[in-house]
Amino acid sequence: MFSLNSRPRRATPRTSRRAYRAGLSRYRPGTALAASATMALALTGLPATTAPGAPAPLYGTVTSAGNPLPRADVTLFAGDRQGVRELGHTTTDDRGVFRIQPGRSTGSVLYVDATPAGDRSLHLRSVAGVGSGGGVPQRAESAVTVNEFTTVATTYALAQFTDSHGISGPSPGLENAAATSYNLADPVSGRPGKVVTDRNNGDKNDTRATLNTLANLVSLCAPGADTGLCRDMLRLAAPQRGGTPADTTQAVLNLARNPELATGSLYALAGQAHTYGPALASAPTAWVLALHYTAPEVYAPGRIAVDARGNVWATNNWLPGTRDPSPYVTVQDPVGNPTLNSPISGGGMKAGAWGIAIDHQGSVWAPSYGGDAMAKYSAAGKPLSPGTGFKDGGLNHPQGTAVDQKGNVWIANFYGLKGNRGKGSVTVYPHGDPSKAITVTGGGLDHPFAVQIDGHGRAWVSNARFNGAELMDTRAPRGHAGGSVTVIGADFRPTAFSPVKDASLDWPLALAVDSRNNVWVPNFVSNSITEIGPDGTVTGVYELPTAIAPWSVAVDGSDRVWVAGFGAPSVSVLCGVNTGACPPGSSTGSVLSPPDGYRSKSVQHLTAVQLDQSGNVWLANNWSRLVPPTGGTGLVELIGVATPVCTPLQPLPARPAAADATACPTQTGTQSR
Repeated sequence: MFSLNSRPRRATPRTSRRAYRAGLSRYRPGTALAASATMALALTGLPATTAPGAPAPLYGTVTSAGNPLPRADVTLFAGDRQGVRELGHTTTDDRGVFRIQPGRSTGSVLYVDATPAGDRSLHLRSVAGVGSGGGVPQRAESAVTVNEFTTVATTYALAQFTDSHGISGPSPGLENAAATSYNLADPVSGRPGKVVTDRNNGDKNDTRATLNTLANLVSLCAPGADTGLCRDMLRLAAPQRGGTPADTTQAVLNLARNPELATGSLYALAGQAHTYGPALASAPTAWVLALHYTAPEVYAPGRIAVDARGNVWATNNWLPGTRDPSPYVTVQDPVGNPTLNSPISGGGMKAGAWGIAIDHQGSVWAPSYGGDAMAKYSAAGKPLSPGTGFKDGGLNHPQGTAVDQKGNVWIANFYGLKGNRGKGSVTVYPHGDPSKAITVTGGGLDHPFAVQIDGHGRAWVSNARFNGAELMDTRAPRGHAGGSVTVIGADFRPTAFSPVKDASLDWPLALAVDSRNNVWVPNFVSNSITEIGPDGTVTGVYELPTAIAPWSVAVDGSDRVWVAGFGAPSVSVLCGVNTGACPPGSSTGSVLSPPDGYRSKSVQHLTAVQLDQSGNVWLANNWSRLVPPTGGTGLVELIGVATPVCTPLQPLPARPAAADATACPTQTGTQSR
C-alpha cells in the first residue's frame, strides 16, 4: 500500500526520451483533451504505441512555484472502498512532462501524486478521473497538470477520504468528493475551476483567494526555495498535540480538517510566495472553502434533504424577487447543477416550508405550507401527489417532516404565525399511506415546528409556541419566548414525560438526534443549544459565544453538532458526545469553530444545515435581508469540513462504512447506544 512517506518504485517510460520531449513540447496547459487515447496521441504528437483495448495513457505536466519539475516521481493511483492501488509510475523529463501507461483497473477515483527526486517535503496531487458509483457522470482525463493549486483542491475536496495510504472510501461519497474537486481546480490546466471563478463565487467570496493563499504556502517547499520557510509551514500546520506533517499534502489535509490552525502565522508566511493570485488581503478566521450555487428557482430555500446518490433537494418559500409562494421543489446534483428536471412543479406544492424528508423507497415528501398539504415526488423527480397535494390528517401549515424506521411519515402542523394560540398537532401517514392518516394531539404540542426520529422510533417535536411566532413576525425577537419538546412514542401517543420543559428552551426550532439518542435543540432567542437525554432529561445547555439566532442543527458522523445561524449568517460547530472526535481538552458542548462561527460573503441568513456522504456541509440561504424580508439566493457548500454521514438522513446519524458493499443500510429496527 502506498504511503505518503514512502518512495515509489521507478518505472522506465516506454516512449523514447527524444520522442517524448518532442511530443509534449506541443502540450499547453488548459487545452481541452478528449478522453480517448487516439485524441490524446494526436494532440501530443506521440506515436500510437498503446495496444488495442489497453487503457489509454495519461499525459501530464508537473510544476512547482510556476516552474517545471524535472525528474519528479509520478504515480497514478486508483482508490475505492477496497483501498488504494498503484496503476503506473514514471518520472518527468527535463520539461516536467510525463506519460504513464496504466495497468487495467477500475476505481472510484483516479489521482496522480508527484514528488521531487530526493525531497519528500513537497508532495503534489491532482485528481485524474471519477468513477461511475456516485451521483455524477464518470469521467477520465487523458492529460493533467499537477501543481500546488490542484494539490489544495484535491486535498480539501477529498479530506474525509485521505490518510497515509492515499485516497479511498465508500461510494457514492468518494466519487462525489472527487467530482467536487473539479469545482475548485481544473485538473487539465491546473488552474481554478469553473465554479470557483463563476459569477456566484469569483470575486463575490474569498474562496478563490483562499485557494491561492494555500497554494502559495505549498510552494514554499518547492525545490530551491528557502528550506527554513518550508519547515516553518509544516510546523505551523501541526494540529494540537499532533506531530509535524512530513509533507505538503498532509499539511493541507491538517488545515482542511482543522480550519482554525495558525491562521495569522500561516497567512504571514504565505506572503513570502507570489506564484498564485489574487491571494487573501488579510488573515482568515478559518481555512474554510465555500462554494455558492444559484440554480434556477432555488430562492428562499427553507429545508434541505440529501438523497442516496448525493443529490440535494430543497423546499423554497417564495418566487425569486417576491413574497409569492413558490410552486417548486428543487434538486441539485452533488456538484451543484440542477438535475432531475429541476425546478420541479406540481404535486400540490405551494410555498415549501421548513420540512423535507426522503422515505425508504427514495421518494421525497415536502410540506406545502401555503396549501395545507403534503407533496410527494419520486426519486426521479416525478410528482406522485395530487394537484392539490395530500390533505389527509387535518394538515395545517405543515413544517417539519421525518420518516421513521417503519416508513411512517411524520408531519408537524405549525398552525401559522398568527392566531391559534396553544394549537398544534402531528399527522402520521402510516407506511407513507395518506388514506390511513393518524392525527396526534396532546403532550404539550403547541405550534410544533420540527420533528426528528430517534433510534427507538419515537418522534421528537419542538414546540415553538405562539408567542415565539409573534416575536418572529416582528423580526426583532426580544424577551423570553419559551417553548418545549414533545416526544411521541412508536404507538403514536405522547410519552409520559412530555412535554419536556426547561428554562433554556427559548423558541426552539429545528432539532437533531445524535448516535446515542440525545436530542440537540437550538434556541433562537437565547442563542444557546439545549441537549436532552433519551429519557427527556436536560443534560446540557451550551451558550454560543456570538449572538447568531440559531435556527437549525445537524449531527455529523463523529457526533459533532453543526449549527446554522439565521440572525448572523454563520455556521458554528460544537463537540458532541463523542469527545474523542474533538481536539484534546474538548468536552461535550465545547465550541470548535471560531467565536463568530464559519463565515463567508456567500452565506446569508440560514434556516437549514445538512451534511452529505462526502463530508460537505450544505446551507440554505433563506433570507438575504431581514428588513424588509427578502428571499435568500441558492445554497452554499462548505467543502470537506465534516465527518461524512449516511444519507438520506437516518434516525441515528451514521458514518458510511467502507467495509460493506452497502455503505449505508437503512435503519429499520429500534436501536439504542
